[in-house]
Amino acid sequence: ALLIGGVSFDEQDKKLERGADVLIATPGRLLDHRERGKLLLNGVEILVIDEADRMLDMGFIPDIERICEMIPFTRQTLFFSATMPPEITKLTEKFLHAPVRVEVSKAASAATNIIQRLVKSGSKPWDKRETLRNLIKAEDAELKNAIIFCNRKIEVSELFRSLLKHDFDAGALHGDMDQRARMQMLANFRDGKLRYLVASDVAARGLDIPDVSHVFNYDVPIHAEDYVHRIGRTGRAGRSGKSFTIATKSDTKYIDAIERLIGNKIEWHDGDLSTVVASESGDDDAPRRGRGAPRRAGRKDDGKERGARRGASSSPLS
Repeated sequence: ALLIGGVSFDEQDKKLERGADVLIATPGRLLDHRERGKLLLNGVEILVIDEADRMLDMGFIPDIERICEMIPFTRQTLFFSATMPPEITKLTEKFLHAPVRVEVSKAASAATNIIQRLVKSGSKPWDKRETLRNLIKAEDAELKNAIIFCNRKIEVSELFRSLLKHDFDAGALHGDMDQRARMQMLANFRDGKLRYLVASDVAARGLDIPDVSHVFNYDVPIHAEDYVHRIGRTGRAGRSGKSFTIATKSDTKYIDAIERLIGNKIEWHDGDLSTVVASESGDDDAPRRGRGAPRRAGRKDDGKERGARRGASSSPLS
């Protein structure tokens, strides 16, 4: 039986009433059924925790802890994770007893049919957004669709809003979306209703979209393995693909780690970071104050308000 959020409880209740040998569930929906008295977990023999690093990023670990307390201690636990940062290692110590570790060889290289380029940018968010827009416009003739990766959920939201403001038909995919909204967004992208999909690494895990022409890394990934996972979204099934990674001067250590992992230097698209020119423009998405708009408080021309504030600050403490 499959238990996920964003779907009616009634149909899931019917499946549970019939009984199930294997239960696939998101943590929150599993606990919902348990608290409604629809589910008994005292007969569980095997617990599989899949994509543990994604669970950690999405804040599901407290729910996993609760579930572990509800099922027999004698169970066998299988713990899967695409990456093993220190936080995940600590979780294995908490959930597993004398575990055997099996590590699949890392994907240390990208497909040869993917053209990879680094693109210099200033460090300000509006510099990177402008760089991305210029890249998209330059690639327009060959660009069928693209996934744009950000490191954090907040950057996904900000970049998504910026692209919409500049008339790009974009959608967003991040870990806080419910299952129904996620499925609808993916369907729109697959069907060509959206040309650009802005996503975090966590939200894009497990995506199966066979024909993506471009990948743009708005942020250089912190973990080098994520770079290989990201650009692997294009160039599938023998097709050619392109990936562009926007880099600032603060990203050099991450670029070095990526190049060590893949065993190759990545070419720069139009000059390296030594040729970055300081930005002369401001925030492209900031609201602009038009002529005749009210001035901000505290900036009166006659100086009275500023003077009053200085006087108040210089008075002795009582």
